[in-house]
Amino acid sequence: MPSLGADMEAGTLVQWRVAAGDTVARGDIVAEVDTDKGVIEIECFESGVVERLVVEPGAKVPVGTVLAEIRSTDQLPPHPTGGATAPSSAPAAAASVPASTAVPLEPPRPTPERRVRVSPLARKRAAEMGLDLSMVQGTGPGGAIQVADVERAEPKVGPPGPAQASPLDSMRRAIAAAMARSKREIPHYYLQTRIDMSQAQAWLRAQNQQRPIEQRLLPVVVLLKAVASALRDVPQLNGFWIDGEHRLADAIHVGFAIAMKGGGLLAPAIHDVDRRSCDELMADLRDLIPRARAGRLRSSEFTDGTITVTSLGDGGVESVLGVIYPPQVAIVGFGSIADQPWAEHGMVGVRPVITASLAADHRATDGHVGARFLDAVAHHLRAMENS
Repeated sequence: MPSLGADMEAGTLVQWRVAAGDTVARGDIVAEVDTDKGVIEIECFESGVVERLVVEPGAKVPVGTVLAEIRSTDQLPPHPTGGATAPSSAPAAAASVPASTAVPLEPPRPTPERRVRVSPLARKRAAEMGLDLSMVQGTGPGGAIQVADVERAEPKVGPPGPAQASPLDSMRRAIAAAMARSKREIPHYYLQTRIDMSQAQAWLRAQNQQRPIEQRLLPVVVLLKAVASALRDVPQLNGFWIDGEHRLADAIHVGFAIAMKGGGLLAPAIHDVDRRSCDELMADLRDLIPRARAGRLRSSEFTDGTITVTSLGDGGVESVLGVIYPPQVAIVGFGSIADQPWAEHGMVGVRPVITASLAADHRATDGHVGARFLDAVAHHLRAMENS
């Protein structure tokens, strides 16, 4: 069971996407896990053949519990007509997490009672109806409960019980736990600066004039590119604080804060932002935002973020001072772009201005590093006209 956030302690296996004997490759979706943040698609971190599924659907297990065993390609027995690769007796754990976060636990012992398979949609619909799944007769393969079975069933009649937590309540509790831990354990320092967006906006206008409406770039794309470029210049803010040590990340994976339609917030990672073009980043956002709001994110999008960006420009706020998401060491905030007085070379005029903020972990860096970073962000935004 992978750790899908600093606040996660356990998850419920909803369903397997593979079976024993299946061949899988690194990055394949192998399972779905239900967490306080929704149903997450779990990716495989090993290539090989699924040897054994350890945990059955419906089981809630702690982070670090082995979900399945995979025998990697170089551990397979030699083919009768070829290869002499010796098999190994140590299968690899599927959907594992880094050693620094995994908790070594014994696999759960199988229970004698039979578990009923329930589709993710059926489980969600039953929760909305307040329906006890033990009262539903499944008609799917092997007696699996499907959405139609849930909708045909009548909720139990009886005295009202205690109020049940909604998915939003669960998400808010998860966010509260992570943010409380952040403010309790991380000594934040805050910096902010105003940036002239004239050049960036001129570049955007020129680019969008050449594109059909559905392919036009949004200002947030140039903000993401500027942050990634600044992290190449000042890499100390791109990483983690783990086990009392500051660890720099090898790649720049930017967690982008997305407000959910019903409330709550998720910050899935956009991978290799520094290597991607503005068009590629725009395509990433068009894919990522709907999937996040539909609850169809992948495990790597929860775990791979090396820094977070939050932009509240659409809300009309001038600035935002974020709370660091552990174990990251920084979060960058952007307010709205607004016309403001701007003095330059002894002359006062009106320019489109954005306020960029930085909240950073004082254990990992200090204000001097943070100031260099914000200056680099401003430099890259001013240089957009020449990009």
